[in-house]
Amino acid sequence: MTQPSSLSSRPTRATALSVNVNKVALVRNTRHLGIPSVTRAAELCLKAGAQGITVHPRPDERHIRPQDVFDLASLMKAWPGREYNIEGNPSQNLMDFIRQLAAQGMPPHQVTFVPDSEDQFTSDHGWSFPQDAERLRPLIAECQALGARVSLFMDPVPEQMAAARGVGADRVELYTEPYAAAWGTPRQATELARYRAAARAALDAGLLVNAGHDLNRDNLPAFVHEVPGLHEVSIGHALIADALELGYAATVQAYLDCIAEGSQPGHSA
Repeated sequence: MTQPSSLSSRPTRATALSVNVNKVALVRNTRHLGIPSVTRAAELCLKAGAQGITVHPRPDERHIRPQDVFDLASLMKAWPGREYNIEGNPSQNLMDFIRQLAAQGMPPHQVTFVPDSEDQFTSDHGWSFPQDAERLRPLIAECQALGARVSLFMDPVPEQMAAARGVGADRVELYTEPYAAAWGTPRQATELARYRAAARAALDAGLLVNAGHDLNRDNLPAFVHEVPGLHEVSIGHALIADALELGYAATVQAYLDCIAEGSQPGHSA
């Protein structure tokens, strides 16, 4: 994969951008015409340089539908080196997708466990330990046995990171809405400090660090700069909203540029 030239000077691995295409499906579902196409959106984002595609299929099918999950898995076979991430609550419909994809020889690269209720408007909190440990442990092991790594959606609480590793998780995805809500306010620095501490604790526990929720072109560079070891960001709502004005290719490039900007040593939050 050819990366933008602005990324080439970074001495360590660049933070990967995974595009969440849920909102494309949400628009499509308002009519019965099959447009806009979820797979076409994903393909255009991949062509523009996105390192991955994310979906969060909810039981009510308000956006991503079961067929989308399988169509995207087929698409990703043509993009070696790019990653497919499926999010959801493992006590709802998520595990059925993982088992069926694995049976077809197309397991996702990553499964992100999110503790959403079935009627939840959007993700708004992470897993808690020790409360969630015993029900997560066997499901994490099953996903890994089927060929997928597991990331746990987590609040930025340093003390919880070792527990996430203790149940077998490979990564954590830090829930970033509190940071996004604090952006441009006096709380911004305090929130960034919380995420720095949580990321360091995760790295110390042997976890890789992802992040997502309400990241956008304004707040992303500072987050990338301040949070150590940030392996991947998953961005959907803001990116798709930007793409309505800029197009997929220009929008993906803009987000890659934000990551590159945050990766520079001199960037200021």
